[in-house]
Amino acid sequence: MGFADQRFNVNLSILFTELPLLERPAAAAAAGFAAVELWWPWTGTPTPGRLELDALRGAIEDAGVRLTGLNFYAGQLPGPDRGALSIPGEESERFRANIDVAAGFARSLGCTALNALYGNRVDGVDPAEQDALALENLVLAARAADRIGATLLVEALNKPESPRYPLVSAPAAVDVVDRVNEATGLGNARFLMDLYHLSMNGEDLRSVIERYASRTGHVQIADNPGRGAPGTGSLPLEELLDQLRKAGYEGWVGLEYKPGDEPSSDAFEWLPREAR
Repeated sequence: MGFADQRFNVNLSILFTELPLLERPAAAAAAGFAAVELWWPWTGTPTPGRLELDALRGAIEDAGVRLTGLNFYAGQLPGPDRGALSIPGEESERFRANIDVAAGFARSLGCTALNALYGNRVDGVDPAEQDALALENLVLAARAADRIGATLLVEALNKPESPRYPLVSAPAAVDVVDRVNEATGLGNARFLMDLYHLSMNGEDLRSVIERYASRTGHVQIADNPGRGAPGTGSLPLEELLDQLRKAGYEGWVGLEYKPGDEPSSDAFEWLPREAR
């Protein structure tokens, strides 16, 4: 086994960002990839107009790639925000306004994975209040995902880069997954296993895979240190992905790394073209 046995997609919110958004799907296709994923691309609004939605949908369809993952609205990414659904007031309302828009866009492209970032802790607000709001909003998101036959993903980030984000371990994220599934009865909430974030938290990645591979709905990778392409750091990513496959994970692996100083089109030399 090895990299050639995985199904990779390209995250167009961190790779090919030297290009305008509408040119990125075609660039990914030209690099040999058949699938892409996205953070919510309209950071300024959870409810973009039909022309903007249609333009991105058309760019993806014209490129001949498949959209396999989409984030719900999460504020300014990249930037200081880490989600919106647990933040009382305007941000939570913006998340709710986005739910059906994001689900509808995903459905129009056959996308079956929707990622809901939890949101930072807020000064002066009881964490228990934020957690109750988060569960309420995640239930709404899970039901919307279920209506389009999609999985709701819950992701752990890392404490060094996201010190106010409360889900900074695999067990913390899986606990939220369990609470959402218990509340909805749908069973469509799953863990998003980002090996870079988990490694930044100092977790034993082999143990995480052993414990949670069966609970995982999506995997993302970047090397560490540096959040670069596989081979630029010290993570044994090929071995870890082999362990995931042997544990029964057969889903997509999102390439969510920084290309460095080179063009994104040159950041895939580690992966033979026939394996993309």
